[in-house]
Amino acid sequence: MDLSDDFLHMIFSFLDQKDLCRAGVTCKQWRSASVHDDFWKCLKFENTSVSLENFVNICRHYQSVTELNLHGVINAETLVLEAIMFLRHLKTLTMGKGQLGESFFQALAECPLLTALTVNDASLGSGIQEVTVNHDGLRELHILKCRALRISVRCSQLQILSLRRTGMAHVSLNCPQLLELDFQSCHKLSDNAIRQAATACPLLAKLDMSSCSCVTDETLRDIASSCPSLSVLDASNCPNISFESVRLPMLIDLRLLSCEGITSASMAAIAYSRLLEALQLDNCSLLTSVSLDLPHLKNISLVHLRKFADLNLRSPVLSYIKVSRCSALHRVSITSTTLQKLVLQKQESLSSLSLQCHNLIDVDLTECESLTNAVCEVFSDGGGCPMLRSLILDNCENLSIVELNSSSLSCLSLAGCRSMTLLRLSCPNLQHVNLDGCDHLQSAAFCPVGLESLNLGICPKLSVLHIEAPNMSILELKGCGVLSKASINCPRLTSLDASFCRQLVDDSLTCMSEACPMIEHLILSSCLSIGIDGLSSLHCLHKLTLLDLSYTFLDNLKPVFNSCLQLKVLKLSACKYLSDSSLDALYREGALPLLVELDLSYSSIGQNAIEDLLACCTNLVNVNLNGCTNFQELVCGSDDSSCVDMPVDFCAPSSAIKSEEISERSGRLLEVLNCTGCPNIKKVVIPSIANFLHLSKINLNLSTNLKEVDLTCPNLLTLNLSNCSSLEVLKLDCPRLSNLQLLYCIYLIDAISFFHRHASCCKRRN
Repeated sequence: MDLSDDFLHMIFSFLDQKDLCRAGVTCKQWRSASVHDDFWKCLKFENTSVSLENFVNICRHYQSVTELNLHGVINAETLVLEAIMFLRHLKTLTMGKGQLGESFFQALAECPLLTALTVNDASLGSGIQEVTVNHDGLRELHILKCRALRISVRCSQLQILSLRRTGMAHVSLNCPQLLELDFQSCHKLSDNAIRQAATACPLLAKLDMSSCSCVTDETLRDIASSCPSLSVLDASNCPNISFESVRLPMLIDLRLLSCEGITSASMAAIAYSRLLEALQLDNCSLLTSVSLDLPHLKNISLVHLRKFADLNLRSPVLSYIKVSRCSALHRVSITSTTLQKLVLQKQESLSSLSLQCHNLIDVDLTECESLTNAVCEVFSDGGGCPMLRSLILDNCENLSIVELNSSSLSCLSLAGCRSMTLLRLSCPNLQHVNLDGCDHLQSAAFCPVGLESLNLGICPKLSVLHIEAPNMSILELKGCGVLSKASINCPRLTSLDASFCRQLVDDSLTCMSEACPMIEHLILSSCLSIGIDGLSSLHCLHKLTLLDLSYTFLDNLKPVFNSCLQLKVLKLSACKYLSDSSLDALYREGALPLLVELDLSYSSIGQNAIEDLLACCTNLVNVNLNGCTNFQELVCGSDDSSCVDMPVDFCAPSSAIKSEEISERSGRLLEVLNCTGCPNIKKVVIPSIANFLHLSKINLNLSTNLKEVDLTCPNLLTLNLSNCSSLEVLKLDCPRLSNLQLLYCIYLIDAISFFHRHASCCKRRN
């Protein structure tokens, strides 16, 4: 494949040295491209094996090398010493995992352009003499996790020095330009050695001496005096410092994690650092209070402070605060104009909260069990959080009365507030509220709120409810069994579920109907206190299409027939007091002309009423008669066509019966007939003259006394006769039947078996 040199150069730029060598043996063009100086300026031999001869040859050929990594290479020191004359352009060198003697550091002078040296996990020197690093051009020196007796660094241009985790007893520094110094976990260094090293660097801006357990306040004071520009200090895990009388006016970032000597008295010295932006005080076990007024403080972390009880912060630019696992904290006061999110989860003792945070948006106080009702004033208008949008008070079990008046709040969670008995929300922009587990809520007012939906069915003790929500479309009150007073003003409400509101009275239903004229679905199942007056008020609901009155004591449905002219679905399941005459208006007067679904399951309707309904209400599409004990037979007419007098007669689909030939003349629209568990029904006959042209599903499951089924239904698809244990005769002329269920039809199965045996015998005789 012929590739241009430029394109090949671009491809090879993604390869390392090993892959370049492999590509170079392919052809002359690739070899010429693979040895380009651009690909060999950075030599990475980390954890590889390279011979002295090859290494010297590579360095001789590519003398423009600027970066070399020999970490983990055996005899790396020898390789460098032998090839040092060819590395005059070297800028970055990485060594590690081996022995580096004094001669190695002396040879570095042959690399005048060297600016960065990293030595990791190596033994320095002979172990009995000082190791000296002397280089005029070095800018960064990292000696990490190494072993040495004494280290002396004399680099006039050095700016960054890290001796992290290096075991040495003494260090000497002559680095007048040093800006960053890292002594982290240098356990063998004495307090005096650290002091002398740090104070020898007057321009020092960043110092990390974390986990140097011998450091004292005296050393910190001397460093503060000698290094006036120090802006970043990490003294974490230094148990002997208290930070008292330490003055660091230029300090920006301070970390004092796990410092056992830090107490509330230390805050005075910290407050002297007026430029401080970040402060970490995690695991300071003796700290009891923090009171700081720092104009530039942006971040603060207070985690696992066992005795910490009082927090008072004032900073106009405070943007992040982390407070966690402070079990004794009982008072928090924060003033900030930039703080947007506050999380104080699981502060069991927190009882007092004061916030002046004009841009605060999110607050999470989950499981702050000691919070009192007064906390609501903090988050209401005028309380100091005018921009608050999200408030989480989950499992704040001490809250009993929650009253919020906020024009900005859009999301509120009170899940698990089991002691709350009264809730009053005046939050016009509230979009979401969570009341899961509020088992003892007795009175609730949402006036006004911007909610579009609300579920109060999880509040079983709610007795008084007032809602003004101009945008609400769905309201669920299912299970509010003691709700007796309900004032609901939701002009856009389309669905209301008041199931099992046993004490809901006619007056409340009347007010709701007048104030919510757009309701389309109304569920009043088990609303035992609703009577004629309440149902009469439904005339205000001109768009009502679904009405559920199941499990009520109604015996008069005239208010429904007169008021709900647009009704399409009527559910009267288990209405035991309904009589045959209760439904006269349906099949004699043509009431509810748009009704398509009727549920009379488990009702006391008699045989005659059922026959009249099926005969006269031709607009019905779905009829449920499950569990109707008075239903004895369904005979829709007589079929004049002759049938073979056999126990079972399956008529094969005739080619003359096609969908396009089904009569389109006016007939019944019934599609689904459910008669599950009708214990007294014995016979179902639907002949062709009955004109059930659209019937597609019949369910007679669990009709244990059913003996005969004779159906002629051209569009029937599903027939369920399972558990009809008395069924003996089955005649079907249903050319489209695709699902027939006969589970546990014992007599019928025996008859089918006999029929098949008889047919076989006849065939053999012929």
